[in-house]
Formats: sequence, C-alpha cells, structure tokens
Amino acid sequence: MSSTTLQKDYKERIVPTLEKEFGYTTVMQVPKLKKIVINQGLGAATQDKKIIETAIREITDITGQKAVATLSKKDISNFKLRKKMPVGVMVTLRREKMYEFLERLIRVALPRIRDFKGIEGKLDGRGNYTLGITEQIIFPEINIDTISKLQGMNITFVTSANTDEEGYALLKQFGLPFKNEKK
Repeated sequence: MSSTTLQKDYKERIVPTLEKEFGYTTVMQVPKLKKIVINQGLGAATQDKKIIETAIREITDITGQKAVATLSKKDISNFKLRKKMPVGVMVTLRREKMYEFLERLIRVALPRIRDFKGIEGKLDGRGNYTLGITEQIIFPEINIDTISKLQGMNITFVTSANTDEEGYALLKQFGLPFKNEKK
C-alpha cells in the first residue's frame, strides 16, 4: 500500500509541530484523524426511489468507496415516511481512502467553491468538525451534465483530540482553510 502525501506529512511534520505546541510527552498523545464520514440527507427520496440510487453512485464516485443508504428509524405520517425507508446516503472513510479524500477536498474541491473565503472554525466540543457543503458539483468526479438536482452533504472529521483547541490545531495543520478568526 502506498501512503499518501498527507499521511507522510502527518507523521513527519504535523506530529512534531503539535507535540511542541501542546507539550505532549509521547507521540501517542498527539491527536489524529480517525475517520471522515460523508453524509447526505435525502428527504425527497420518500417520493422517488431513483434519488437514492443517484446519490449512492455520486458519493461512491466522489469517495472511491461504496456508499450505503441510511434508513428511517420510525414512521412519520406527515412526511409520508415509513420505518426502514431509505432517507439518506453515507460512507465512512478510514486510513488511505480517508487521506486521499481529504487531500482531494482541500486541494481541488474547496477551491472550486464560488466566492470561497474559508470555512467556519466551530468544532463540536469534543475536537470533531462537520463541514456542510451545499452542492456536490464542487467535486471533479461529478459530471455536471448528468446532474438532475443539486444536493448538499455533511463531511464530518472525527479526531482523537480531547478538546476543540487540539482538534482545530490538527485540522488546521492538515490544511483545512479555516477563516482567520479563532473560535
């Protein structure tokens, strides 16, 4: 298996930088990126089954890993929703695929967003970060001509950091383009 440049960068540059910044005594204390979860909620899928199939194909193309449909947990009659109906699509990336996706996201996809000024720097309180993307066409793997409907998605970065400060520092070192303000 070939390691990606971000993976090498983490071992060679990011670990020593964070060790110095937070005063860790061992390499094991340095926070690391555990997984990236890409999630797409598709409420309209209750009426049209093709929406789920299209979303699975798109997310699979973007990530390079087979996406799965997420199912509803209960009946909600107002939304014409039955238990175990597909209502979204998700994929969890780890190891090499995670680093490859992160690299493509930072270097290719985010710069393609119109009027892009950076992403918000608000983490969840446990060192994890969720990035909301409004349209899937920022990824070069998506052919704009085949798109019938623009779909948004959430990309969650799960880290082993204990605090938001550590998680923010880790993601900033990876090159996520946060806006300049600090929480």
